[in-house]
Amino acid sequence: MRTNLTYILLFFCFFVAKNTDAQDLKKPLKINAKAVKEENLLNSKRDTVPGFKKDSLNLTKKDTIVTDSIKPKGVIEGLITHDAKDYTFQDAKKKTLTLYNEAHVTYTDIDLKAGIIIVDYKNNTVYATGIKDSTGYKQRPIFKQGDQESEQDSILFNFKTKKALVYGVKTVQGEIITYGEKTKRVNDSTIYMRNLRFTTSKKDNPDYYIATNKAKLIPGKKIIVGGSNLVLADVPTPFYLPFAYFPMSDKRTSGFIIPSWGESNSQGFFLQNGGYYFALSDYFDLTVLGDLYTNGSWGLRTDSQYYKRYKFSGNFSVRFENIKQSILGLSDYSEATNFNIRWSHSQDNKANPNARFSASVNLGSSTYYRQSQNEFNNSQFLTNTLSSSISYYRNFVGTPFNMNVTATHSQNTNTESITMTLPSLQVNMDRIYPFAGKDGVQKNPIQKMGFTYSMQGEYRINTTDDEFFTPKMFNEAKSGVKHATGTSTNLKAFKYFTLSPSINYSETWYFDKINKRFDPTSGESGAVVNDTISGFNRFNNYNVGVSLSTNIYGTFNFKKGRLKAIRHTFRPSVSWGYRPDFAEKHNLQVQQSIDPTDLLTYSPFEGGIYGTPGSGVSNSIGIQLNNVLEAKMAPKDPDSDEEDEKITLLNNLNFSSSYNMAADSLRWSPVTANAGTRLFKDKLALNVNATLDPYQVNEEGLRINKFNDNIFRMSQLGLTANYSLSSKDFEKKDESKNASNSNNQNNKGNGAQDTPDVFGNNLPGSNQFPNDLGNRQNNNENSTKETKLYNAKVPWTLNLVYAMNYANNGLTSGITNNSIMFSGDFELTPKWNVGFSSGYDIDNSDFTYTRLSFSRDLDSWRFNFNWTPFGPNSSYNFFIGVKASALSDLKWEKNKPSDRVLF
Repeated sequence: MRTNLTYILLFFCFFVAKNTDAQDLKKPLKINAKAVKEENLLNSKRDTVPGFKKDSLNLTKKDTIVTDSIKPKGVIEGLITHDAKDYTFQDAKKKTLTLYNEAHVTYTDIDLKAGIIIVDYKNNTVYATGIKDSTGYKQRPIFKQGDQESEQDSILFNFKTKKALVYGVKTVQGEIITYGEKTKRVNDSTIYMRNLRFTTSKKDNPDYYIATNKAKLIPGKKIIVGGSNLVLADVPTPFYLPFAYFPMSDKRTSGFIIPSWGESNSQGFFLQNGGYYFALSDYFDLTVLGDLYTNGSWGLRTDSQYYKRYKFSGNFSVRFENIKQSILGLSDYSEATNFNIRWSHSQDNKANPNARFSASVNLGSSTYYRQSQNEFNNSQFLTNTLSSSISYYRNFVGTPFNMNVTATHSQNTNTESITMTLPSLQVNMDRIYPFAGKDGVQKNPIQKMGFTYSMQGEYRINTTDDEFFTPKMFNEAKSGVKHATGTSTNLKAFKYFTLSPSINYSETWYFDKINKRFDPTSGESGAVVNDTISGFNRFNNYNVGVSLSTNIYGTFNFKKGRLKAIRHTFRPSVSWGYRPDFAEKHNLQVQQSIDPTDLLTYSPFEGGIYGTPGSGVSNSIGIQLNNVLEAKMAPKDPDSDEEDEKITLLNNLNFSSSYNMAADSLRWSPVTANAGTRLFKDKLALNVNATLDPYQVNEEGLRINKFNDNIFRMSQLGLTANYSLSSKDFEKKDESKNASNSNNQNNKGNGAQDTPDVFGNNLPGSNQFPNDLGNRQNNNENSTKETKLYNAKVPWTLNLVYAMNYANNGLTSGITNNSIMFSGDFELTPKWNVGFSSGYDIDNSDFTYTRLSFSRDLDSWRFNFNWTPFGPNSSYNFFIGVKASALSDLKWEKNKPSDRVLF
């Protein structure tokens, strides 16, 4: 998007009435319509600018401006005000007005400041220039009109013919800064310029510029220039264009996108991310990009963004690639086609507070992220799932009901299995209290009794990549509806306990069921086959329960040291639940072999999306124990007014298990335990979870009704530790208070509240580098960083994540995962940044996915180099280009995609 460049100044003149004294000059001038009319008649006979007789500004009989179809207007159209620091001098004989030192004139929406301003209303001209003294040339004319501003060495303007000459003009339009040696305005729609320089560098001596000898400007439309040459640090380069065209619209415009080039070992030479940008409207656009490879591979991508203020925004993209390896006819030749669809939509909160539509879609071929030659999404490459969700939420005002319609998609890229819901409807009722007292008062257990209801209907598809969008995908789809309602209340018991009884009921509807039968002709000895019978089927479940809970607090006080007290919060809970056997009345039996007495018991609802009726009587007691430890620390300075500091020693230490009194064996369920804490001023987050099994296993690995000799067998143990560290942690206290957070954009090192990004950021496509990469660098050229040569600090951050998993099935045991991952960055200088992310597998003694990034802030330019040195995703990407989007095509980039293995 480029705005109109104003290279010439529209200006005005003063009309001074006769017999005006010196005091009146300081007041706003009043316009005399009769005098203006007379002056226009006189000026129509002479249209010259003194001192420029040979200049083309002089009107001739053939000048097209004389026959302009626009009806002439009065010379002065508004109130004129003027001021000067030293003096304002009027020469009544020559009809001139001179303003000296910090001269300032305003007229309508025009504002002019200069060292000297001379208005010659006899010749209909105004001249503005700076002042020369021993310090140099200062107070250069600055012209403002509306929101546009320009600066020049001098300007001579004929306000009647609208012609002008401007010398040494500097204009800023958006991101582009233009320097012109001489500019001549012919009429309202044509401007000619000489010795022009285009740049986006804001330095007095620009880092670079595009130099051209002549140019033609049509304001608000375009600039056409002659031969242009790129100059870097005042050194001309071999890059030359015979002509150039710059559209100057304040709206988005369509145009070509220059591709990047490179070479791949398997695909040969290529051109990537070349195409066309369509500015379809103010609300959405479309980008079409393509890739071509010399071995015949190709790719096509379409991206669209849309936005409507106070309504919604989003983006949509479709990507398709046909990737070939080797040459047709050779033994190692292979070909694969992959696609990927992404859609993100969000609704503005102001659009509708009671309804919301949102979408987050990422679906396609399971091998897309591993085989794509133009995809740099590190997180998707390292994970094995793709997921999507499209939802519409509606709250029915005045009722306790709300509705949510969703369509979801979950895809495992390793097994290539896909699960979709098209759609899922859920209706919920907020808890209501029908027995509450007047004005909703809830005092006794009856008044506190609340009721809930929910209904969920779903159409679920389970398929694979090969069967995606085929008829078989829909033939095996499942559907069902589940209703659930319940009520609960609470009351005080024994003064310190809370008793909470509850009742829950659910009913499930299916529209088909399974009928098993023995087919003696199937196989050598017959087999059981399934027949699906359509029709309405239902079953229900209900359960009752009650829980008893309390809070116990213990405080341990200390008389010496900073530690004043330790507080232990203990929250025990005991619950009881009962559920009858609902499966018995629905279960059927079928012969499963040639022996008629060999029967198989099955449920006709097998495979249903909401499961089968509850099997067996459940009469269980649940136990939960939750613990929290906190400490109170006195301030280091006992004489200070600081309050005591509260520190959490143990965020949680929880145990839970249950005992089923109705089971004939294995009545105890495994004990689950988890604990978490934060150490070293919340920089280290430590979490542990474990599963303790009280029963032994037999030689086949099945649990038997016999307790372990050591009471519990640890069947699973998991440990994770996250630690963030930065150079700020080692700075002095005073310096750390004054330090700015801008050097740590990702908030790394400020605590361990969030898991650090140890995988590194995603790399966008090459055509996105000018806008998206280098975010850690300061793109504002006005705030240039200062480099210190001695005693320079090197800011850095380091993020560490350790993960360990242990498994014991009773027969074998061992560590299944033992790895450490790390990432960080450091600034070699205020403009050099180096980032890294990697990991180390301790069991296999090998490094995991590793990526290095280097970036350099070149003021008006940016340099980036991203490198994955080894592994299946080894690649690199080099980019150097102009920061400003207006000249984003002024770049050089080269990338080497990873050598992906298709099969």
